[in-house]
Amino acid sequence: MSDGSKKLSFLNRFLTVWIFLAIGLGILLGAFVPGISDWLNSLSVGTTSIPIAVGLILMMWPPLSKVRYEELRGIARQPEAKRMFTVSLTLNYLVGPILMFFLAWIFLPDQPEFRIGLILTGVARCIAMVIVWNSLAEGDSEYAALLVALNSVFQIILYAFYAYFLIAVASEWISAGSGQEVDISMWDVAQSVLIYLGIPFLLGVITRYTLLPRKGADWYENRFLPAFGKISLLALLFTIVVMFSLKGEYILQQPWDVVAIAIPLVCYFLIMFFLSFGLSIRLKFDYPHATAQSFTAASNNFELAIAVAIGVFGIESLVAFAAVIGPLIEVPVLISLVNVAFWIRKRYYAPDGKVLPRAATRTKQE
Repeated sequence: MSDGSKKLSFLNRFLTVWIFLAIGLGILLGAFVPGISDWLNSLSVGTTSIPIAVGLILMMWPPLSKVRYEELRGIARQPEAKRMFTVSLTLNYLVGPILMFFLAWIFLPDQPEFRIGLILTGVARCIAMVIVWNSLAEGDSEYAALLVALNSVFQIILYAFYAYFLIAVASEWISAGSGQEVDISMWDVAQSVLIYLGIPFLLGVITRYTLLPRKGADWYENRFLPAFGKISLLALLFTIVVMFSLKGEYILQQPWDVVAIAIPLVCYFLIMFFLSFGLSIRLKFDYPHATAQSFTAASNNFELAIAVAIGVFGIESLVAFAAVIGPLIEVPVLISLVNVAFWIRKRYYAPDGKVLPRAATRTKQE
């Protein structure tokens, strides 16, 4: 086990296990506990499930309290900062969402609800779990934190527009005449973003700028955040249990739907990871920065995707079901890619983390 993984909490180290257990518990509850779906639906105001809304906000609050917003001003002064951030933003807000859009259409042309769930996931750029993957792979923690901060800000500004454009406009260009119209407005998406990202974003900023000056950086970073971060993972597991309990019987009857959603997700994670690492090697970014950049590009903010899917389409929708498959697939794939990152370091990088002279040339030829 690497030094980075030793620093992870018990919850983080065995996250894959907890997610699979939560999924299994949810499926069992949904399939074998009569009336649980009706009871969960009764805890709603309109189309909003109060327990799920609280759970989703709690998922987002701790990671947004970790973001070092005060360091954003110094981004431009970092060595090669402009090139690295240009590559990262291009991968995250141009390549990633468009790639997921086309993969969703290629693999799920006749499944509009599953397709929308994947598109919502592709637009949601990672702001939480990338810290875990980056730590495991011994990437640059400061650079990863800065990317998280940028993604947090950009998602508040762009997510609603981007999701609406890909789902309602670009999809219409492809499906013209097919009858697969989607009833969604930009305000529907924006409202969910404001609730499920705006509220925890505000809470995160207040938490950081209230506690950090009073208690000091050491207490805040090393004592408070590790303990507070457990709330996020517990809230994620709670949400997964509830989501899968609502779909437990469906999953047992239609297991191939899970496989159908998983295939484009796996393709997406692999393509984004290797594309980012390949570009980083060609541009001679050192291993710690290339690693942080690649895991950020390959990861998604499935918490936000789940929140928007529930907020816009309802907790029992197949759109929400497709979105919740995200963490089921992402966690084992990204953990596996940690070992791939170490293999890449061994083959393409010197012991000091710099790109080997022959590596950049080799990637150009390949």
